[in-house]
Amino acid sequence: MPKTMSEKILAKAAGKDEVEAGDIVIANIDVAMTHDLTGPLSVQSFEKIGATKVWDPSKIVIPFDHQVPADSIDSANNHIIMRKFVKEQKIENFYDVNAGVCHQILPELGHVVPGEVIVGADSHTCTHGALGAFSTGIGSTDMAMVFAEGNLWFKVPETNRFEITGELKDNVYAKDVILNIIGQVGVDGSTYKACEFAGETVSNMSISDRMVLTNMAIEMGGKTGLVEPDKKTIDYVESRSNKAYKVFKTDLDAPSLNIIDIDVSELEPQVACPHHVDNVKAVSEVDQEIDQVFLGSCTNGRISDLRDAAKILKGKKVAKGTRMLVIPASKEVYSKALDEGLLKIFVDAGALVSAPCCGPCLGGHTGIIGPGEVSLSTSNRNFKGRQGSPDGKVYLSSAAVAAASAIEGRIVAPE
Repeated sequence: MPKTMSEKILAKAAGKDEVEAGDIVIANIDVAMTHDLTGPLSVQSFEKIGATKVWDPSKIVIPFDHQVPADSIDSANNHIIMRKFVKEQKIENFYDVNAGVCHQILPELGHVVPGEVIVGADSHTCTHGALGAFSTGIGSTDMAMVFAEGNLWFKVPETNRFEITGELKDNVYAKDVILNIIGQVGVDGSTYKACEFAGETVSNMSISDRMVLTNMAIEMGGKTGLVEPDKKTIDYVESRSNKAYKVFKTDLDAPSLNIIDIDVSELEPQVACPHHVDNVKAVSEVDQEIDQVFLGSCTNGRISDLRDAAKILKGKKVAKGTRMLVIPASKEVYSKALDEGLLKIFVDAGALVSAPCCGPCLGGHTGIIGPGEVSLSTSNRNFKGRQGSPDGKVYLSSAAVAAASAIEGRIVAPE
């Protein structure tokens, strides 16, 4: 019977010939990730269930990224808990401060390949489906069971496949595409479904751009985000990993597949307005002064984003009364930006450049906003209180819109 990528990957992981949407399966996990914020609860739960040894220390990845360096006694204690666990369990893939955001460094460091099942104690783990893996976020207590047993139950999801066509206009990016899609289908438009991104527009995108799409699948309720592997995927994976992999593709006549056609040829820069990700408007329809611009996160903190922003900011200044925070998504991205002179452009423009981490994205670290303040962010969520005060407002945009807006002190599209 014809099957989707998700059905094929989960069948393999469950040791079955085939499964179909709606089935409950116990799937073996290829990679399990937790970080400094969600990790301590996983460790405590692991100990509460009486587990003493993780199933496979080589398959667990633990980066510090949410509150690094530690900004409070509580976060310092969280780091201590995780370092102790790493040492006791002989976790091979531990990345201390300055490595970068978890969803950026896992692909960079070769932990993600096509056909795997990847779980992370973080909702944006769906990012890794850009490389053809079934990757999804789970709770910290579920992660404790994964640590102990190496498997987890899943309900096999149906699939919404977004067939995206059309050539993007100048200054329109993958972020605009995904914001527009979420605006169309709503925050619950793909609840517990796999969100596949396909079509000529996606084929022309870089791996970084595809990661923007899959990263935000969760923002329309998706269980995972996926892009079928192609030559770009294989070239990326084989340049970074020596793991074996298997490529799966969706059969277009699969019964659980729903195809949604999206034409982006006339799309203009988009912005998600407070306080919901599906409250999406064209930038030209928004008239809003801003207090802060945040360029970074696991959505748009990659080198291509920094290049796009630097091109606009070069020789310009951040508007008086507006502050700009630039946080590269990983040490690799930071180093490239340094070598290319991008960081100097940001500093000369008046921006603050910080070390790789999540920054203000979670509302718990560097650069949070206060009551009444407005943030324009390249991250993925704009819920009330997401980046600090519940009396603040967060707008979401591409890196290019963020840079142009920083210069003007209000939300604008690049000329």
